Amino acid sequence: MEASLDGKVAIVTGAGSGIGRAAAAMLAAKGVRVGLFDMDEDTVKDAAADIEAAGGSAIASTVDVTDSQQLKQMFKQTIDQFGQLDIVFANAGINGTLSPIEHLPEEDWDQTLGTNAKGTFLTLKNAIPYMKEKGGSVIITSSINGNRTFSGFGMSAYSASKAAQTAFGKMAALELSAYGIRVNVVCPGGIETNIEERTEKDTAHLAEIEIPKVFPKGQHPLKGKPGKPEDVASIVCFLASDAAGHMSGSVLYADGAETLL
Repeated sequence: MEASLDGKVAIVTGAGSGIGRAAAAMLAAKGVRVGLFDMDEDTVKDAAADIEAAGGSAIASTVDVTDSQQLKQMFKQTIDQFGQLDIVFANAGINGTLSPIEHLPEEDWDQTLGTNAKGTFLTLKNAIPYMKEKGGSVIITSSINGNRTFSGFGMSAYSASKAAQTAFGKMAALELSAYGIRVNVVCPGGIETNIEERTEKDTAHLAEIEIPKVFPKGQHPLKGKPGKPEDVASIVCFLASDAAGHMSGSVLYADGAETLL
C-alpha cells in the first residue's frame, strides 16, 4: 500500500467497466476510498461491491457526466460520505458514431463532444470547490487518437473531443496550480475494454474515406496485443500519488509503442 494514497478519497467517472473500473479497484487496494460514477447502474454497483468484498471502501452513483445537476448532487453525496476529495479520475467517455464527416449526423457529433469534452469540463468544475483548499490530483483520460494518431477513419468527432481534453487539461493545470491541484492527461492506445460494443459504425459510407495502411508485422510492438485496463490504472495511481508531486500539465502515452509505427 502506498503511504501517500492511503486514506485519500477519489472520484472515478466511467467506473463501471474498463479502465475506470480497473483504476477504481487499484486505488481502493492502495487504501483510497472511492466514489464510483457511471451511467450504468448495474455495472457501477457491481464494481463497488467488488471493491467492498476485497476489503476496500466504495460507493456507487448513477451519473450522466453531461448533466451538471446530477454531477453536483453526486459530488456532494460522495464528500458527505467520505469527508474530503483528493483525487479525480475524469475517465467517462464514448467512441460515438464512426462515420465520414459528410454523413455524420449533427446530433451524433454533439453527443460525442458532449460526453467526452463537456463531461470532463463539468467533472473538473464540480471538483474544484472541494479540492482548492488542500490541493490534489486530477487525471483525464484522453487518447492517442486525439494527439498522435489520426488514421481512425470515421472518428472525427472522437478525435476532436480527445484533442480538446488534452488542451483543456493543460489549461486547467496552469489555472489550478495556485491551489496545488495537479492536472495530468493519460492517452491510452489499444486497450481491451468493452467500449467497442457501444460504438455505432456507418459501414455503408466508411469505405468511401478509408486509405490503405501498411504496418510492420503486428500493430502492438511491445506485447504483440492490446494492453489491459490495469496498464492504464497503474499510471493513474502513480499520477494520483505523491510520487508525481511535481508533475502537472503532462501528457503520458500508454500505447506499448503503437503510435511509433
